[in-house]
Amino acid sequence: MKNLPSIGQPHNRLEGALKVTGSAKYAGDYNMDGLLYGYVVNSTITKGKIKNIDTSEVKKLDGVIEILTHENRPSTAWFDFQYADMDAPPGTVFKPLKDNIIRYNGQPIALVIAETFEMARYAAAKITVEYETEGFTTEMAANLEKARDPKKGLASLLKPPPPKPKGDFDKVYKESFAKTDSRFSHGTEHHNPMELFASTVIYEGEGKLKIYDKTQGTINSQMYVANVFGLKMKNVQVISPFVGGGFGSGLRPQHQLFMAVMASLYLKRNVRVTLDRAQMYMIGHRPPTMQHTKFGADENGKVNAIFHEATGETSQFEDYVEIVVNWANMLYPAKNTLLKHKVIPLDVYSPLDMRAPGGSTGMHAIEVTMDEIAYQLNIDPVELRLINYSVVDQSSEKEYSSKELKECYLQGAKQFGWDQRNPVPRSMKRGNKLIGYGMATGIWDANRILGRAEAILTADGKVEVKSAVTDIGTGTLTVMTQIAADQLGLPVEEVTFSYADSKMPFAPIQEDLLPQRRWVRL
Repeated sequence: MKNLPSIGQPHNRLEGALKVTGSAKYAGDYNMDGLLYGYVVNSTITKGKIKNIDTSEVKKLDGVIEILTHENRPSTAWFDFQYADMDAPPGTVFKPLKDNIIRYNGQPIALVIAETFEMARYAAAKITVEYETEGFTTEMAANLEKARDPKKGLASLLKPPPPKPKGDFDKVYKESFAKTDSRFSHGTEHHNPMELFASTVIYEGEGKLKIYDKTQGTINSQMYVANVFGLKMKNVQVISPFVGGGFGSGLRPQHQLFMAVMASLYLKRNVRVTLDRAQMYMIGHRPPTMQHTKFGADENGKVNAIFHEATGETSQFEDYVEIVVNWANMLYPAKNTLLKHKVIPLDVYSPLDMRAPGGSTGMHAIEVTMDEIAYQLNIDPVELRLINYSVVDQSSEKEYSSKELKECYLQGAKQFGWDQRNPVPRSMKRGNKLIGYGMATGIWDANRILGRAEAILTADGKVEVKSAVTDIGTGTLTVMTQIAADQLGLPVEEVTFSYADSKMPFAPIQEDLLPQRRWVRL
């Protein structure tokens, strides 16, 4: 009897019982005899130098094992590396405890290692640091004259630069029947997933480590540790079966991984380092961004000119760039385009991917601008999108492999009674409440990256599948099991999927980068 397809059918999460009963172990939940605890000390100034860091009295506290600073840290292979992980932007990656220079507020400047977490945290609060402060720049709006083109690097493979200009934007925009000229901005947004960043490092002998890490890519953390500390890849095992929220914050290895590995190798002990909730604000962020849009359209609503410029912040040592301005011409193709993206280096830590990096930022401005065109021309917002609908991606000049957006517009409009909408502001009421109907479009790309899996047929006719891929809460364990079952013609119960171990076949970092905010949907 042929098994029914499993994909697309409702199925209980395979790890669901472990999670709801609290049995699932996260990176900070693995305990072993003799485990030491590390606590990171952060700078309290934004820019300057450490003149003196006094740890002498703190080292005398009962239970304190060691305090590592730039003055006594062990040497590593780290300092010869420019890129150390898959998601590093162009520039020179930040190196904790390299020297006495303070580059941003909250920079890690020391690690206290103690017999308990509480003692490590207490001791960290007692360390006295003398600084030499310098003037700093952290306000993007006050430093617009420093905006420049970002440096090119490995990140361009996944984050392509804006397409080259087409046609004659200035001329066509000036002659357009309808024109918009708008500016948008948003502030810094911080990741704050429920699970704190933690790394538990088990010292297994000279140059051999097993690491339980909060990460969106076990191979990425493995590569990072091997590169930084000059270890053989085969001697570094990273395991991360459960991740309590990532949203992009776990794409790059965070400071606690470096600190925990450094301490473990130095002391030849098992060490765990956990960042507390306040320190979660010091590991990257969605950069504040300023945008300028100018769209032109003819009397029928056809967009004929698109200008979109974005300016975002970055650190002084890396050029983090988002894909903010590439989307408008993909959705609403125009023959005349001018798209620009610039960065402003500031005394902050490097920004970091955060759900639909650049997509949710850019689409907000694009969709508001389209609504402004619709208002000027007295054209229904849905109709305006249909007038400018495209089945070809202008950035590649290829047809979309699949696109059901038109049906989404039509079905959504029907379900919401869009034809009953009165576009006049404050005109629709339900009792004593004002009711507003709005619509907007979202777009995001689907990247295809090399990945591998291993399937083993057991003596009893069942199958075991293995891959280093993580499950960041998106249901990877269950979905992969369903896919394997359908492909092999087996019931789900006869397939075991093992994952989230860097010793398994290669998998890239896993992203949950979906638009999460700012949309008023049909």
